[in-house]
Amino acid sequence: MTAAEQADDLPARVRSVFSDHGPLARALSGYEPREGQRQMAEAVAAVLESGGLLLAEAGTGTGKTVAYLVPAILSGRRVLVSTGTKNLQEQIFFKDLPLLQDALGITFTATLMKGRNNYLCLHRWELYRDGVEGDTSAVGRLIEAGDRVLLPVIDAWVRRTETGDRAELRELPEDVGMWKDIAADADTCLGSECPHYDSCFVTRMRRRAADSDVVIVNHHLLCADASVRQSAYGEVIPPCSTLVVDEAHQLEDVATQYFGCAVSAYRVGDLVRDCERIWPRRRDDHVRRALDRVADQAQTFFAGLALDPALKAGAGPESRVRYAAEGMSEHFDAGLALAGALAGLAAALERVMSPGPPAGAEAAQASPPLEENEAVAALQRRAGELSRDIRFLIRAGDPDFVYFIETRGRGIHLRASPIDVSRIVREALFDQMRSTVLTSATLAVDGSFDYVKGRLGIRTAEELRVASEFNYQTQALLYLPRRIPSPKAPGFAEAAASEVIEIVRRSRGRAFVLFTSYQVLRTVLRLVEMALPYPILVQGTAPRTDLIERFRTTPNAVLLATSSFWQGVDVVGEALSCVIIDKLPFASPADPVTAARIEQVAAQGGDGFADYQVPLAILALQQGLGRLIRHRTDRGVLVVLDPRLRTMGYGRRFLASLPPAPVTHELAAVERFFV
Repeated sequence: MTAAEQADDLPARVRSVFSDHGPLARALSGYEPREGQRQMAEAVAAVLESGGLLLAEAGTGTGKTVAYLVPAILSGRRVLVSTGTKNLQEQIFFKDLPLLQDALGITFTATLMKGRNNYLCLHRWELYRDGVEGDTSAVGRLIEAGDRVLLPVIDAWVRRTETGDRAELRELPEDVGMWKDIAADADTCLGSECPHYDSCFVTRMRRRAADSDVVIVNHHLLCADASVRQSAYGEVIPPCSTLVVDEAHQLEDVATQYFGCAVSAYRVGDLVRDCERIWPRRRDDHVRRALDRVADQAQTFFAGLALDPALKAGAGPESRVRYAAEGMSEHFDAGLALAGALAGLAAALERVMSPGPPAGAEAAQASPPLEENEAVAALQRRAGELSRDIRFLIRAGDPDFVYFIETRGRGIHLRASPIDVSRIVREALFDQMRSTVLTSATLAVDGSFDYVKGRLGIRTAEELRVASEFNYQTQALLYLPRRIPSPKAPGFAEAAASEVIEIVRRSRGRAFVLFTSYQVLRTVLRLVEMALPYPILVQGTAPRTDLIERFRTTPNAVLLATSSFWQGVDVVGEALSCVIIDKLPFASPADPVTAARIEQVAAQGGDGFADYQVPLAILALQQGLGRLIRHRTDRGVLVVLDPRLRTMGYGRRFLASLPPAPVTHELAAVERFFV
């Protein structure tokens, strides 16, 4: 029987699946019916049947993934599931859906979709491979010393892979530079004009998705696809009328990235490099001269930004500085010249595609072979888009955007991000759907969904809050030390290190220590690695997935990390028995986007701190502490070192949001817990 045949009276069907003696109980060894899971599944079924939007907060251990997948499968409609991480995507596709296929005994199909840059582009691969193999220059010899050794590995993989997904290439280092030259990319995509269109991995993925009942994406692809949906080269996700957004607390941040605008020297350099593959140095024509102008103007513009003391970001490998139109005035002419050079390149490329009657040797040189026209069209489009984006960024005139310069290592990026994404998200995502489910373990603040509804533009919604299935009274202990200075005090990092040492000695390692800044992490690391006998793992010393796996498999390990480890990390069992958080995770008011949003809340009559920063920090703190208890057999100690939980009025809001574990201020109680 198909899913469509099972869709009649969906809530009743779902109730029977989750009953004490239903299909899940019969098929799954050790299955335990959970009332919260049943409630959520029935609420999801109701909104899928009648339409509308559901906000569902389901505490850790509820089994929310199965709670929305079962009604999604039984609905008989194509359902789009978006997750916050690739890890959850893969868990759903490789673990949960096969399990439900067997348990439910019905036929359905599913496709896993990642962003384009996760897949090899056959056209770009051919260009790269042939270019490297034929390059005998000094550059070629450098490539031979590095990426050239990977060519046969990738070539063999290309012949056998069905998906083209980079995740299959275990031999390829995560930081290898060549991948960006061969990955699928919306900017370089030739669309249906590509000679490899039918065999393209992205095309094949899209076709599989168009025939699937369940399509699993992540928020980055969801928002990237929505932001370019008007482009013939951008759309990847097939039309769906039902959307489930898991880990929905991340959606605003991801939407902010993809509905903005960004230009960097790398983006310009990539365009010039891709043009040079078609117009090598030996072609002395108008395109070659246009490329030289772009390269020269880009050098002038970005070098000027890098040297401007008013626009230079602060110390550190990553920082962001806000600017307004007057802050860009000194660089306006150089930016305008770069935009003009790019427009000139676009015009030169357009002439190449339709050069008119021959006019001598130069015209003959300028005209590429017929098979190159598709590539020329893509390059012409990219040059035009870059020109428009630079004009938008240097004018900094749209009040709905915040403009800033971001430095990453030695790179400089000009960015414009929407201050308020609520209307964008509503119109681009929710209004396109008949039924939408937004779920997470952390959605409510102060017992209400008002904060997330305001941030995501949700006007009306069904609401459901399901408490965690875990017994925090017996499984956890919350330790809040009394004698520790304010995070703003000069000695906070040293005092934090002292507490970490004492706590981790009692937990015998097996701890995550999560920080809100690299500066405090570095200070604590210097002190704890001399005082503790346990293996110390540190963010940045290895890829994130490798660090997590090493933590799982190394007895008594301690992991020191910042924001990227606060969520999406799932370590079950004794390997993780303590989570320590140094400070309440307030978004810095110096951050351009945060500052602009605080100003907007104040302009609307609200309190930027109480109405924006505190709720955002509460959700982040809940996520960080949520790393600890992941199973009914887990036990552990939660620690927040920040004394503002006890000394500031807003601390009561944070305390009310924490897991309902017993609270202690004594290290002796921590020691007794671990005995």
